[in-house]
Amino acid sequence: MTRPKNAIVRYTLANRVNHWITAICFVLLVLSGLSMFHPMLFFLSGLFGGGQWARAAHPWIGVVLLLSYLGLIVQFWRENLWNRDDSAWMKSIDAVVANDEERSPPVGRNNAGQKLVFWSMTLLVPVLFFSGLAIWEVYFGAATSIPTQRAAALIHSVAALAAIIIWIIHVYAAIWVRHSVRAMTQGYVTPGWAWRHHRKWLLELASHQHGKTDTRKRT
Repeated sequence: MTRPKNAIVRYTLANRVNHWITAICFVLLVLSGLSMFHPMLFFLSGLFGGGQWARAAHPWIGVVLLLSYLGLIVQFWRENLWNRDDSAWMKSIDAVVANDEERSPPVGRNNAGQKLVFWSMTLLVPVLFFSGLAIWEVYFGAATSIPTQRAAALIHSVAALAAIIIWIIHVYAAIWVRHSVRAMTQGYVTPGWAWRHHRKWLLELASHQHGKTDTRKRT
């Protein structure tokens, strides 16, 4: 599909590649992790070539996920800082869910829901990584006691469940808000989409562009 002339870049190629590496790693971790979580789900290990391969691949994929998510933190932490607009958005969550634009407060580049997902995963990814190290038998089995491994396994399982729930909410919201997925696949949104869902961000972009135009005129 041809990009409209008035399209607004929301995510650069680097943003999108980083996001999809993280997303793919997360899905692979969920599938391989579930295959080891309960015998009824062992069939999922077939996606990795069997139980031994799933068990061997799982921690290494976790390392890639950690590095990839660190890249997202570096790129996006500033625009995910909480502000008054986010508190107002949360107070009007009923209007947001009902798509009542008249009562929904305008927000910047990211709304409060997106920020909560970002910071929740920022907490959970390191918890998953370090609890996973404690139960990584090949390299750290001899360095951790059985009680420590059991506690780490419990923490790892609870954190994984929380991360899966947050991921489901994230995916659902992306599909529910029409054309949000396009922003992360093709990188752009239309001015109409930006005005409806991230009005303050659009106004900031317009103000910045206007300032650049005025500067060119003066020179």
